[in-house]
Order: sequence, then structure tokens, then C-alpha cells
Amino acid sequence: MLKEKVAIVTGGTRGIGFAIVKKYLDNGATVILCGSRKETAEKAVEKLKQENPEYKVEGIAPNLTSHEEAKESFEYVKNKYGKIDILVNNAGISAEDTLYDYKPEDFTGIMDLNVNAVFYCSQAAATIMKEQHGGVILNTSSMVSIYGSTAGCGYSASKFAVNGLTKSLSRELAKDNIRVNAVAPGVTNTDMVENLPDEVIKPLIEAIPLGRIGEPEDVANAFLYLASDRASYVTGVILSVDGAMMV
Repeated sequence: MLKEKVAIVTGGTRGIGFAIVKKYLDNGATVILCGSRKETAEKAVEKLKQENPEYKVEGIAPNLTSHEEAKESFEYVKNKYGKIDILVNNAGISAEDTLYDYKPEDFTGIMDLNVNAVFYCSQAAATIMKEQHGGVILNTSSMVSIYGSTAGCGYSASKFAVNGLTKSLSRELAKDNIRVNAVAPGVTNTDMVENLPDEVIKPLIEAIPLGRIGEPEDVANAFLYLASDRASYVTGVILSVDGAMMV
């Protein structure tokens, strides 16, 4: 579905991001995954290469909260691979502090990576995509972007902002043949969820009509569809992948 496409996936070293990288590679794409550190990016690439030596994958570790560094990393990819067809803005952090305990610097840190970096990367990618007459930008949102949450208002607010960017950029960039969509995962079986005790997991599962927690591959499948030509008339969508938990 993505044969000969070049994709950048931020936050691609583990969890949902890693699943997206692997899904794209299995569907013929060349993938540049971004990690928070060079070591973790290289480790992710090594793991993928061990699974399939034919994978066309590279790991980089730019500081995405730096406008200049984000721009330089995207120019590097374009110069090396000739184009950028797909950008997945997946890098993000969260916190569960209540409003009373929230430190201003923690709120700012979440906004820097979850919102500012999405803007920086989208701007850098769109500039290149416009020159090549098209491309796809995909953002990782969250179910809390639609309904909010009972704590961790910084994360919820950041994902509301991601939805706003997605909707606005889909309209602004349509004239340049650039589609912009987001995926809003529900409770997903990542490292964070795996470490939760049974007394926390059980009520979560009971609240999901499909009766199970989502897997990273479930989310990656949505990112695959939206990146592919099968979604050629789909833009401005916030696609929930949550087992109907928030319907």
C-alpha cells in the first residue's frame, strides 16, 4: 500500500510509533524513525533489521521542539531520499497531575512536544510536499481530545490543539494536494498499560464495548489506511480507534 513512499515517523522507537514504522515497512515504504535519543533510535532500527534485513529504515534523533533542528532534519531526509511523502507526528508525552499539583514547567514541556513540535514538523514537511505537489500529514491525537479527562489537563489540552491543527491544516493545505488527518487511540496495550495492576485494567476493559484493550497494530492499521492512496479523498478527519469506548 505504500510502495516507494518515503515516510518520517516521530516517536517511532516504541509502542504505537514503533508499530506504525513496522506497518509502513511491511507495506513497502522507506521509513525514517525519530527517537528522543540517538541510542534508542539506533536500537529500534537494529531490532527491525534483525526481523527483516530488507527493511529500508533509518533512525535519527533531532530535537523536535527546536524549529531549526526540525527543519534541518527534514531537509536532510529530502536531500538523501529525494522526497517526503508521509509525516506521522507521533512523538508526545503525558502527565496525570491534577490542576492543583501541576507545575507550570511540566505544562509547558507537554505543549512543547505535543503541540509546538507538531507545528514545526508539519511546516517543514508541508514546505517540501508543496514543491513535490502532494503528501500526507498524520497526527496522533487521543480519546481525551474529544471528551477531556479527570486529570492531566495538559495532555488533554495538547491533544485538543492537535485536533485543531489537523482540522485547520487540512483545509489550508488541500490546495497543495496535502491531506491532513489524525488518529485518536483509546486505551492501547503499550508499556504504560502493561504495567497497570489488574484492579485498574479490569474496569477499563469493562468500559470498552468491544471487550478488549486495543493493540498497537490496531492503531497502526488506521495510520496505514490514512497514509495510503485508498484514503485519497479523506482529509480533516479525527479517526477514533477506541473500541467504541467514547461513543
